Amino acid sequence: MSAPSGGPAHTRAIPGDGQASRHLLVALVRNKPGVLNRVTSLFRARDFNIESLSVNHTDRPDLSRMTIAIVGDDTAVEQATKQLYRLIDVLKVRDVTAEPVIDHEIALIKVRANAARRAEVLAVLEGHRVLIADLADRSLVVEATGSEAQIDELISLLRGFGIAELVRSGAVVMSRGTGSVEEDVKW
Repeated sequence: MSAPSGGPAHTRAIPGDGQASRHLLVALVRNKPGVLNRVTSLFRARDFNIESLSVNHTDRPDLSRMTIAIVGDDTAVEQATKQLYRLIDVLKVRDVTAEPVIDHEIALIKVRANAARRAEVLAVLEGHRVLIADLADRSLVVEATGSEAQIDELISLLRGFGIAELVRSGAVVMSRGTGSVEEDVKW
């Protein structure tokens, strides 16, 4: 839709101060069909792009834990967080961005490496938290864990050899110390 003055097309503004930054949200939800769709639809309807999303079981079979990484300003993220509570199967939401957390992801990286280059690739991998998950004639699969920055650095180093395939889990976070998002839920 064009603006009446013939200017740029109208876009919906996200409320807030405009200083967008990465936010990490942890949501505890009932383990039911459709919950993931309702949560992601809420962010889509508010023009958020989800950078990463990880959904996993907890030690309770009826409960799942979502780790959602989004970019937005503080006001808009706070508003979206409050609106998540309106979804019937959302039990707890916490923005852990400013909290001390362990923030890790896992990556599987298939690197092109024939027998002649394999030693060179392995030398580059030294000092990184990696496992060799698979060896083939012309490639190897590296399993790496660490922060987003650590994974980014490793990918940069391996790009020179040629990356045939790459998959990343996205962030999973846990609060440091004795606090627990799950313990905060009133059963």
